[in-house]
Amino acid sequence: MINQSIPIPRSWLAFELNILRRLEFKSAAIPFAGNSALGIYLKRREVRVFANDLLQSAWTKCVAGIQNNGEKLSDDDVNAILEDVYVPRYKLKNPALRSWFNETDSWWFDNVRQNLDKLQSPVAFAIGASLGMAAGDYVLSFSPETLELRQPLSNVYRRLWTVLPDPVNNGQNNSCQNKTADEFIAETFADLMFLRLPAAGVSERNAHADKSIWREEWLRGGNDFWLNFESSRNAKLGARVQTASQYLQLLQETLRTASHIKTWAIAHVEGGMVSTQDIVELIGRIRRVDAIYTKDFSELTGARAVIITA
Repeated sequence: MINQSIPIPRSWLAFELNILRRLEFKSAAIPFAGNSALGIYLKRREVRVFANDLLQSAWTKCVAGIQNNGEKLSDDDVNAILEDVYVPRYKLKNPALRSWFNETDSWWFDNVRQNLDKLQSPVAFAIGASLGMAAGDYVLSFSPETLELRQPLSNVYRRLWTVLPDPVNNGQNNSCQNKTADEFIAETFADLMFLRLPAAGVSERNAHADKSIWREEWLRGGNDFWLNFESSRNAKLGARVQTASQYLQLLQETLRTASHIKTWAIAHVEGGMVSTQDIVELIGRIRRVDAIYTKDFSELTGARAVIITA
């Protein structure tokens, strides 16, 4: 069983890339992207990438890193984002920020979020918002004992901007969507589907570390969206389920929706409600399983990563 005291990563990038290098494909669909890291590496291989995530924070990062082939934030953009960010207004537009940050930091994030809406380009917004999320992760990484080491947030933002890697231009029309996985899969035609299976038996809000939750609440401007968010995925892969059979039924429907995609690479973390054997048997009823790759991370997390190709 997984050691519940240790956060389990949603993906292991090096392991994923090691397996994907063995497959031949020129385009890839990623229904549960999580972040832009895998897509950026695939772009370096001149693969056309179609990424998706229902979390707006993850989707925004994908737009900045995957859909973006060359746009950068200018000095004027950064100045506009950081204009009057420490000036309090009548009240916080997003009071949910006080659940995560002190009053001064809450004003900074509230003002930055509103300033981002003034940017002319959706890609510029995505880059600026991604830097804002990185600044928030920076704040939340400090404990009361280390607070004296913190730098002013505007300085941190500018520093993050200066070290931002240049966008990767693969000469392809990459795209990023903010839909349920099944909707995305049905509309996407690619050589490969890389499907990271969501954890079974937990809600999206409980499946993520605090950092992921605050990012979503900051970007959406509050925390009153979670019920609708969960409702939008009812009876779809990623929804909360009570039994392994329910999960496998949803997975079967997703895989049948993906029948038009030639090659599947399905990533799974062992130790939860659904076993690798259950998943292999399910895939085998739809198409032939080519290989099963495993990587033992039990010393670090108590988990083992699995990728099944079909």
